[in-house]
Amino acid sequence: MTLLTPPPPPIDQAEDEEMLVPNADFVPEGPQPMEVAPVEATNAVDAPAVEETPSGRFTWAIPEFSKLNLKKQYSEVFNVGGYKWRVLIFPKGNNVDHLSMYLDVADSTTLPYNWSRYAQFSLSIVNQIHSKFTVRKDTQHQFNSRESDWGFTSFMPLSELYDPGRGYLVNDTCIVEADVAVRRVVDYWSHDSKKETGFVGLKNQGATCYMNSLLQTLYHIPYFRKAVYHMPTTEIDNPSASIPLALQSLFYKLQYCETSVATKELTKSFGWDTYDSFMQHDVQELNRVLCEKLEDKMKGTVVEGTIQKLFEGHHMNYLECINVDYKSARKESYYDLQLDVKGCKDIYASFDKYVEVERLEGDNKYHAEQYGLQDARKGVLFIDFPPVLQLQLKRFEYDFVRDTMVKINDRYEFPLELDLDRENGKYLSPDADKSVRNLYTLHSVLVHSGGVHGGHYYAYIRPTLSDKWFKFDDERVTKEDMKRALEEQYGGEEELPQTNPGFNNSPFKFTKYSNAYMLVYIRESDKEKIICNVDEKDIAEHLRIRLKKEQEEKELKKKEKAEAHLYTIIKVARDADLVEQIGKEIYFDLVDHDKVRNFRIQKQLSFNTFKEEVAKEFGIPVQLQRFWLWAKRQNHTYRPNRPLTPQEEAQSVGQLREVSNKANNAELKLFLEVAFGVDLRPIPPPEKIKEDILLFFKLYDPLKEELRYVGRLFVKGNSKPMENFEKLNEMAGFAPDEEIELFEEIKYDPHVMCERIDMKLSFRDSQLEDGDIICIQKSSQGQSSEECRYPTVPAFLDYVHNRQMVRFRSLEKAKEDEFSLELSKQNNYDEVVQSVARHLGLEDPSKIRLTPHNCYSQQPKPQPIKYRGAERLTDMLVHYNQISDILYYEVLDIPLPELQGLKTLKIAFHHATKDEVVIHTIRLPKQSTVGDVISDLKTKVELSHPDAELRLLEVFYHKIYKIFPLHEKIENINDQYWTLRAEEIPEEEKNLGALGRLIHVYHFMKDPAQNQVQVQNFGDPFFLAIHEGETLEEVKIRIQKKLRVSDEEFSKWKFAFLSLGRPEYLQDSDIVSSRFQKRDVYGAWEQYLGLEHTDNTPKRSYTANQNRHAYEKPVRIYN
Repeated sequence: MTLLTPPPPPIDQAEDEEMLVPNADFVPEGPQPMEVAPVEATNAVDAPAVEETPSGRFTWAIPEFSKLNLKKQYSEVFNVGGYKWRVLIFPKGNNVDHLSMYLDVADSTTLPYNWSRYAQFSLSIVNQIHSKFTVRKDTQHQFNSRESDWGFTSFMPLSELYDPGRGYLVNDTCIVEADVAVRRVVDYWSHDSKKETGFVGLKNQGATCYMNSLLQTLYHIPYFRKAVYHMPTTEIDNPSASIPLALQSLFYKLQYCETSVATKELTKSFGWDTYDSFMQHDVQELNRVLCEKLEDKMKGTVVEGTIQKLFEGHHMNYLECINVDYKSARKESYYDLQLDVKGCKDIYASFDKYVEVERLEGDNKYHAEQYGLQDARKGVLFIDFPPVLQLQLKRFEYDFVRDTMVKINDRYEFPLELDLDRENGKYLSPDADKSVRNLYTLHSVLVHSGGVHGGHYYAYIRPTLSDKWFKFDDERVTKEDMKRALEEQYGGEEELPQTNPGFNNSPFKFTKYSNAYMLVYIRESDKEKIICNVDEKDIAEHLRIRLKKEQEEKELKKKEKAEAHLYTIIKVARDADLVEQIGKEIYFDLVDHDKVRNFRIQKQLSFNTFKEEVAKEFGIPVQLQRFWLWAKRQNHTYRPNRPLTPQEEAQSVGQLREVSNKANNAELKLFLEVAFGVDLRPIPPPEKIKEDILLFFKLYDPLKEELRYVGRLFVKGNSKPMENFEKLNEMAGFAPDEEIELFEEIKYDPHVMCERIDMKLSFRDSQLEDGDIICIQKSSQGQSSEECRYPTVPAFLDYVHNRQMVRFRSLEKAKEDEFSLELSKQNNYDEVVQSVARHLGLEDPSKIRLTPHNCYSQQPKPQPIKYRGAERLTDMLVHYNQISDILYYEVLDIPLPELQGLKTLKIAFHHATKDEVVIHTIRLPKQSTVGDVISDLKTKVELSHPDAELRLLEVFYHKIYKIFPLHEKIENINDQYWTLRAEEIPEEEKNLGALGRLIHVYHFMKDPAQNQVQVQNFGDPFFLAIHEGETLEEVKIRIQKKLRVSDEEFSKWKFAFLSLGRPEYLQDSDIVSSRFQKRDVYGAWEQYLGLEHTDNTPKRSYTANQNRHAYEKPVRIYN
């Protein structure tokens, strides 16, 4: 796999909602391919251990943790497996609202080039009150010079870590533990896949390992490969635009090439751009889409129906009533089957679950035609299975408790032979053909290594169904034994013993994050047909010719590269090149050397031999050729400098190249000067003496805004331009007495420098020398700006140098170009917004707000450009080391300077009597107070009565953290991570009395995914006034009324007093106030009354993070 450079470090593997990333001091904006580099793909069971596995535990107690002011903090160095390690933490988060923690190679800067080491490790924050609440996360990584640290950017929420009641900070001390197991890994860099295995791999484009593993699996089904070869294509087809041809080409190369094969042609035929190649997609989705595309392309051809023959099976969805004679059945086809992993120990358990009968009874009765609601049975049975059975294992599921996708790493077994006729055909429908023996043998195992947000894919395949297994891991193919392909891909846990003396010697377990994700079985009775012979006669002749030609070109390039040290590339520029390029492809300097004729000449050949080659190529006799050396000047321009001497021309090409260009030992750049007589035939070049200066001339037409090359001229250094008027006018095509102006083009980087030449000074006094460029134009006197935009050469060159086409997109439609404007890179902020406003027909340009483009993510950057916050257009377009040509615009309802003087807050208003939440956007001057916010809000919301009082709360992860005082300034209030909630203050809270309490009430449920009791809060938290002596039974009545919950639902709820996250369940007769001793609501989230029940409510339409590019669809939005 490939690691992106030069973008910032990519976000890679992530487990559940945490991201395993190489530490960076900023959150990267660049493309984020969710993979790791080739060696990192090795995991707990993939690293071929050649020695024992040394392991150890390191404990780091960090005192005065909350007072740490450094952005990042390193532990002391510890040793495991003979290597030096340390822990790296970001106490306030690595630009996230979570603690960030990594394992770091302590001596990475002093290690030799190309060092690497592989480790499995876990990092923990110890709960010092109850160890079972310790937060622990584990992973594995191949550490190297590019990625010398690895871990979790989002280890645990800062709100939990710094919550004094949680037990992670005791006496302001935090305890970190690191368990590290070091594995010795075989070095694969010198591995020759073809030589070792007979197969070659596929190159990774950035994040295409998922595709590579699928393509290898399909390629190694010979019947499928043969069908692809037989799809009709022609020699005029373009592989980048034809999926059949691109796939044929890829398969041919996999079959006959000696080295790994690129997939760019295929992904281009998919219509993917570079960014798509850095986005990891789903294997199952790609498999279905690719097969559907091929099925469609095969229609009307000799291979029509191949996809169905190989992969299509049928099952029957049936339903039958128990008490009446009513049945229904529906036949459906499938190309793959999705099998449950969670709760199933193996494939057979998954198939049992697949055909499990569901009873429809009670509230879930079936409404049968004519019979009404009836008890019924429904289920699925298989009519037939396909010859090639593709099983997708449901390793990824949505966890409703965590409200996120999670990966299921449970142990899940699959056999080498799969018998789907077992137990008298329990999976088959009565209509199934019992003469077909559904005994399958395992062909391939696709593995996913990593977490829910990304990772790495590879495949174990036995191409001929023999006992020989191979691992296809991008470019690398290796021989593997059956145990690694089967048992070690079951998933589950692996226990590693502690071996280091001096450490805590208790064993520790690692979850195996590498496990089977897709299985391919081939039916025994069909394997002779499917594992067929595929040879060159199956490949279309035009394809063989095309691919052999490609291979020959590739071999030629390889040979040229190997022999490059024996040759010099001579690039010859001529007048014809200057005429062709100037004013079309280039405007500055004289020529693009990459677009001129080049000659590959052996270094030991004499230069005169090369001149004979030139004579053949251009028809210029050797004696009429004069070559000039080019020189790079200090101002970065490149000009002909001097002609070669006879002595130099007598040397070898290699010697001459060394004289001319010490920087680049492969190239020699020359200008070929050819003189022509009146009959336009070549003549010997004029003798050049010291006084002669060779000048090159361009002509500028201000009316047409055109610049072109008109020729070169030898002038005497002591002569003056006015003495050469006639020649210059003739060259320009003007009348002999035309008044002209001359400008010297001096340089163009970083700014254009083009100065008027004094006609009365000599060329030498104007400091002109060989190779200089002079631009001619008619006299600009009397020309008005209305006649031409750029009346002089300097003005035109400045325009050309700075012109920039900018594509503008509406921020609301960030993928679509709306219009383009030609601007100048030197345009200031006002000029840019004025151009946009003019195009949109907007009178007030200050209402335009612009947002820059992220070149890596292809998205708008999170922060817009402030009013006059960028000096020039170039500042708006630059992103790291790239220049974009995209800007996003918004049309505001008020001028941007005025908006920036305001604080904008999004506030969720909870209505007192209606079950609705309305999000309001409040804009007030930054010096305003919370009281001003509430006053403004009152004018926009519907109150339960005119005198109702409001309060503003800070809510985070379904807990109330703060009631804002009315006098607090709003400037520093953050609504990006915390939700701001406004609500009416109930009358009962205003009259608490001396013995009343105001307590926090939160919804919660236990997290079944955790071994220990882990409480998950959800829903809207609220305050409740309780009175002295009030029982839970009395409090429940008020809560039910407040929340408007039905009696049936409310009867299922449990009530608990929670302190430090542990529930203590209450009885109806318990006095609630006796549990709550604190009067102060600040900090009271340590203790709360918990309402335990399932979360049946629909998700709110707003989130804690109100990122302005996040997709939000609130119930109603005002303003």
